[in-house]
Formats: sequence, C-alpha cells, structure tokens
Amino acid sequence: MTRNQTHSLEKPGGAATRIVLAAAALLFAAGLAASLMHTSAEVAAAVRWAGLGLLVPFAWQRRSLLVWTFFAMLAGAELGVDAPQLATQTHFIAEIFLRLIRMIVAPLIFGGIVTGVAGHGELKGVGRVAIKSIVFFEVVTTLGLILGAVAINLTKAGVGVVLPVSTQAEAPIAHQTGWQGVVLNIFPENIAQAVAQNQILQVAVFALLFGAALATLPESKRAPLVSVLQSLTETMFRMTKIIMYVAPLAAGAALAYTVGSMGLATMLPLLKLAATCYGTLVIFVVFVLGPILMLARIPLRRFAVAVAEPTAIGFATTSSEAALPLAMERMEEFGVPRWIVSFVIPTGYSFNLTGSTLYLAMAALFAAQAGGLHLSVVQQIVLLATLALSSKGIAGVPRATLVVLMGVAGSFQIPSAAVLMLLGVDTLMDMGRTGLNVVGNCMAAAVVARWEGVQGMGTEGLGTRD
Repeated sequence: MTRNQTHSLEKPGGAATRIVLAAAALLFAAGLAASLMHTSAEVAAAVRWAGLGLLVPFAWQRRSLLVWTFFAMLAGAELGVDAPQLATQTHFIAEIFLRLIRMIVAPLIFGGIVTGVAGHGELKGVGRVAIKSIVFFEVVTTLGLILGAVAINLTKAGVGVVLPVSTQAEAPIAHQTGWQGVVLNIFPENIAQAVAQNQILQVAVFALLFGAALATLPESKRAPLVSVLQSLTETMFRMTKIIMYVAPLAAGAALAYTVGSMGLATMLPLLKLAATCYGTLVIFVVFVLGPILMLARIPLRRFAVAVAEPTAIGFATTSSEAALPLAMERMEEFGVPRWIVSFVIPTGYSFNLTGSTLYLAMAALFAAQAGGLHLSVVQQIVLLATLALSSKGIAGVPRATLVVLMGVAGSFQIPSAAVLMLLGVDTLMDMGRTGLNVVGNCMAAAVVARWEGVQGMGTEGLGTRD
C-alpha cells in the first residue's frame, strides 16, 4: 500500500459510487428507523447489515486505512447491538493489535531519537526543543482544563443526578504523588524495566542521553552504530506499515466489545455529560487548536489528512498508545524532522494529554455536582491545579483519568460513588478524549518544528529549515 493509496479519497467512484453510498446510507437509516418504530428486531438488523454490505465494495476500492477503520467501527457497533455475546468475545483481536504496537514502540522511539541527535548533529537543538515543547504542552493543557471547567459549569450536567446506594464496579487504585515523584518518574533506573512497563517517556530520556553520548564520540567510532540504528528505525517504520493492516479489524473488535458488554442503554443516564464532553472537544479543536495551527502557518487541510488515520485508531481503540507509531510516521511524512517527531510526540504522551485534561476538569466538577457540593471559584481553581499536577506522567495506566480522580476526590470531599458513576460512560468519552490526545500531540510536533524554522510542512517531501 503506497502513501498515495493510503490517503487517496479520490479513487474510483464517480456517479456509480455515489449512488451506492446513498443507497447504503438509506438502508442503514431505514434500519435505524425500523428499530425506533418497534419493527421486528431481526428485520431492522437485516436492513442495517444490507446497508453495511453495500459499503464493502466502496471500502475495498478506496484502499484507505481511514475508510477501512470507519467501516469496521460501524460493523463492530452493529455487531455489539445485534449479537452482544459474540461481540464480547472479539476483544482479543484488539488486544493482539495493542500487543503488536507495544512491541515496536520502544525501539521506534529509541532509534528515532538517537539517530536524530547523533546522526544529524542536532545535539544543540535538543534542549531548545525540550523547552519549547514543555511550554507548549503546559499552555495547551491549561486551556483544556479551563474550557472543561467552564463547559460543565454552564451545562451543570451533574446537578440532580441521584447517586447509587452501592456501586458494583471496583474502584481504581488511587496513587497520589507530589511533584517530586512526577520528576523522579521521568528518569529510568533500569532501561529494560522501562521498556517492559512501556514507560515511553523514560525510554525517550534514555535515548536522549544515549544519543548525546554517542554524538561526542569520534566519527570513526560513532558512524557504525549510527548506521545500524538508522537501519533499525527504518525497519520499525516498515513494521508499523505491516501491523497497521490489522488496525481496522482491531478497531471494529474494540467497538463491538464496548457496545456488546455495556449496551447503549446503560449510557443514557449520563448522556448529558457525554454530550457536554463531545461538544467541548469540538469547541476546543475549532477555537483553540485551529487558531494555533493558523498562527503557526500550518496548512489545516493537509494536517487534518495527516492525522486522520492515527486519530481514528486512537478513537476506536481508546488507546493513544495504539496510534503512536502511525502518528509518528504520518508527521514525518507531513514534513516534521524525525528527531523532533521522536522527541515531541512521546514526551507529549505524558505532558500533553489535551483531551484527558479537558475531561478531567469536566469529570471532577460533574462528580462534585452529583455529590451536592458547591465549590467556589477559588476551590475550583485549586482543584484544577491539583488535577494538572496529578495527571502528569500517568500515560499507559488503565483508566488513567479515573485513577487521578479517585486520588484527588478525597481531598475535596467528592464522594467516590460520584466518581464511580463515570464508569458507565467512561469508555464512550474515552474515545473522544483519546482522539484529541492524538491530534494534540501531532500538532505539538508540527508547531515545535515550525518554531525551529522547518519550512515546507504539508507539501510533498520532508520539510526543510530556513
């Protein structure tokens, strides 16, 4: 599959394709309408599957990872509704995909950073890029926290919610840590352990130090190892392309498992919160990320095309990690130098979780509202500051946002039952916030590259320096 084939949305179609797409949409809509009108469930499902069946030739002709992923998500959701028992047994496919991704993340980051620092003479630029990245991360995530707090204060989605007497779901284990612990966790004590635990920031720090040490060696001693690591990095990118063929199937399986195990009806009581969450995510993209891209003179349409596939994978699998290798590959193809991509995006997975921070503010205040608490403006500011600090360095932790919320809730007398209510729709909202995390990290790489004087991003070929 070539790059042009992957992203082409102009492939065979014409009038015939448009007719087929219209027929598929009509059939699927008719199936949904039949369900609402209490028609036979089997008939309604058959109509919807017929609509999906018409999409198969279209998806096959496009040869686009984005189209395949979208189709698989539709089919997975439909399977979850029609055959929940079967759908819950498909989760292993998504787990296989995640294991394959975890397998390549560490060598991909290590090779990319080391060859960038030692092989391209970027040792002097590392500190500069690190400072610019951290400043960018903090500004954007702070804006996300503020916007999330404003949105939930306006909609008051938690007001009037009746807390359950007992909650069957198991509470995630809360681990509180100070800023010293956050800083300490950046540095690995054992690189093998860091790789095994998928601590990508620790791997990145080790790679920076390794690359800096390698850069100080004489050329005769440095060149052989740099050459090997360049071959390793190229091999890992090629392996990424191979693994991504499984991505649509994994995305469909993940969504089938979610819908099949939870059901759509269980999400209705918290629908107002979910609507607030997704509405705020859209506002954040349009009024925060969009203007930043325009100020940095980054072409919006081409950037959207570059991030569409990794964002779709992150959305469907609710795992930023699953989208990491493809996000790095797409941003390098977009024109961001590899050494910047290899440093900024992995670092952003701990410091630039824009979607997660926005949701944290929203979820914490929702839980406070549901618990009948009336936090003053000053108390809300303190709560947001605590969340901002507590959320650093938690990438890779299952239900990471809930872990942070449980850790912070006790300090503000927020009842744990209110936090545990979020388990009902956490996966649904996790899709949106994970997609925004992926977009935010890709954007960070592009903006930092622009600050470094890289030109030509979004055009054919790699960007160049001024």
